[in-house]
Amino acid sequence: MGGFFIIMKYRQLTTEQFQELHQEFSKFLATQQIDKKEWEQLKKEKSKIVEEELAIFSDLVWEDVLTKTNYVEHISEHHLNVFKCYSKEIVRIYVKWNSTSKSFLNKEDFNWFLKNPLDNSFEYFKATKKYSENRNKEIFNLIEKGGQISNGKLFDNLIQLIN
Repeated sequence: MGGFFIIMKYRQLTTEQFQELHQEFSKFLATQQIDKKEWEQLKKEKSKIVEEELAIFSDLVWEDVLTKTNYVEHISEHHLNVFKCYSKEIVRIYVKWNSTSKSFLNKEDFNWFLKNPLDNSFEYFKATKKYSENRNKEIFNLIEKGGQISNGKLFDNLIQLIN
């Protein structure tokens, strides 16, 4: 017999994420009618069941988080991408910093940008696109590529600036 495959929609949570969500995971196991004693036994004997439960829980957590996500930011040295995630489409604002001596990753430089957004060293682009696949899957892909879920303040400020 060959190995088994668990098909996940997203990816398994990290050890740290599981630790943060240990109470929620315990409740999840209870819905699967697995108590603490049985879980400890499963971890010793049946790794396939353990992996399946971890995978199912991970997908449930990701689905919940992504459904609630409205904004994602991706900041690199000379590029700033902020996204607003609507139900049917995503709006992207891209800012390019043409100065190679300054960086969005440097706190002082970033604060300077916030105070001088109309400086001619910045180029702005805005685009809207419909999701090409599942909304949550596209948001997940942005996060996997280095994006961070955000409160949207930066997006809201930038959209006012360029509109």
